[in-house]
Amino acid sequence: MAMKYPWWQPEMGELEKKLILQVLAENYPNEGAYAKEFENMIAKKMKVKHAIAVTSGTAAMFLSLKALGVGHGDEVIVPDLTFVATANAADMCGATPVLVDIDPGTITIDPEAIEKAITSRTKAIMPVHVTGRPANMKRIAEIAKVHDLVIVEDAAEAFMSKYQGKCLGTFGDAGCFSFSPNKVITTGQGGMIVTNSDKVQARLRELKDQGRPARGTGGNDIHYSRGYNFKFTNLQAAMGLGQMECLDFRMNRLKRHFEIYQEGLSGLEGLRVLPFNLKDGELPLWTDVLVDDRNEMVDFLLRHDIDCRKFWLPIHSQRAYQADGNIVPCSSRYSPQALWLPSAFTLKDEDILFVSEKIKEFFNRG
Repeated sequence: MAMKYPWWQPEMGELEKKLILQVLAENYPNEGAYAKEFENMIAKKMKVKHAIAVTSGTAAMFLSLKALGVGHGDEVIVPDLTFVATANAADMCGATPVLVDIDPGTITIDPEAIEKAITSRTKAIMPVHVTGRPANMKRIAEIAKVHDLVIVEDAAEAFMSKYQGKCLGTFGDAGCFSFSPNKVITTGQGGMIVTNSDKVQARLRELKDQGRPARGTGGNDIHYSRGYNFKFTNLQAAMGLGQMECLDFRMNRLKRHFEIYQEGLSGLEGLRVLPFNLKDGELPLWTDVLVDDRNEMVDFLLRHDIDCRKFWLPIHSQRAYQADGNIVPCSSRYSPQALWLPSAFTLKDEDILFVSEKIKEFFNRG
């Protein structure tokens, strides 16, 4: 049942409907001119040379690793506290995801843990920009250079968030984005890879389209390599093009949510609002907090028609990747405390103020 104060909800407008109807009228719903226009728009917006649209953020990460030569016998360093798709993408390549701990200040991957995990089989690092908060890309890039490793950024939650003046996703060899319904723009499902490498871009386009270097007929085409089918569609692209028209409003709304929460919840013992440097261009997709009594607070908020979302369980605790939690103590400690507060861009200032007051009421309950 929908809550009055939703954690998140996608929003579509008349422009998306108009563009989708145009695609249907032109009778070419497959990947075509609209998809290309969407790729070009993203590349221009992010100031990157290439953008390659694919079916999902998970596909984006898998294809990026594959294009960069990751395969059987290799190891890929992944933070333990992230959505399981990050590890799954490495597994899809036949590589082993190696789980490492997080920095307790940012809950992004800890560079020191990366260094300790490197072996002769390590091929790649996959930093995750949690909620749009940058991982320490300066230090990660230094580590990758010393050990000759590739970097694939999981920027699924970080579209248009910046670090040191550049968009996240543009620091590594490839950056991967998701356009699922709980992102700042959505195409239903869908993803995007960005890269400044001509070679990586060419390989990605082969891999996503059955090994063809260029679009063919589906008949007597030349297939230079093995590949897959991860093509985008004009229908998805039409939706994305329409969504981009609202991007600035949505970004400003998300920043405003964070500002109100940060001010309203400061000083509460037992709750910490995780940081964002808005002046440097960091974009909070959602506002996240660490709460000592998280589950009790969630129950309290739900009783007041306020929705929220608990953080992922650590990957090491999932049966598919089960491992000793003692090797990732920060991830094990903070996952049960972490929570995303209502952050839908449909919420107004007064809504966020109401939620903040209810949270304070919870902490002052006696």
